[in-house]
Amino acid sequence: MIAPTSRGYALTATLCAVLALGACTSSRLGGFGGSQGRVAAAPVAPDPIEAIPSGGVESAPLAPIEGQPLPPVGAAPGMTPSAPGMDMAAAPPVAAPAPSAPASRTSMIGNWSVRDASGASCRVSLSSSPALDLYRASASGCSNQDLSKVNAWDYRDGEVYLYQTGGSVAARLRGSSSALSGVLAKSGAPLSLSR
Repeated sequence: MIAPTSRGYALTATLCAVLALGACTSSRLGGFGGSQGRVAAAPVAPDPIEAIPSGGVESAPLAPIEGQPLPPVGAAPGMTPSAPGMDMAAAPPVAAPAPSAPASRTSMIGNWSVRDASGASCRVSLSSSPALDLYRASASGCSNQDLSKVNAWDYRDGEVYLYQTGGSVAARLRGSSSALSGVLAKSGAPLSLSR
């Protein structure tokens, strides 16, 4: 008789494992273990679900930017409310504000004077030099920590975004090419830029 070796043990163990797994096949797989002669049952379809109507869609105007005056209720743009007892026909026509050039990225380039909620002021320069997918910016004399770290900016969807080192938004502003107003991102404190 030949003495068993470690190779022989490994081969024997592997063969036993394969035979054991073959004997344990599941009846749903159509294997041997007692499934001969059985027909697999068709899966049962779930009951249909009736759709439930959802509520209607509502729309409302966005809240104004903090620090901006609210227009009178029901007034058309450019109209001022009349004093009680004033005859509107006799009132002089109100001149509509001169239309400003539509804001664009290029109209925002340049130096801006910044005033924060505390009344402190500093300067921010918005450049046309690209910085990855943004544009370069710099701040000087800003006591506010978020503003002092501004190093990039962008103009998207009518808003100017000021970014600080690391890529986080320092401020979001909206307005024209001569005046912007908005808020600091972290504190929500009002902020204004002017030329």
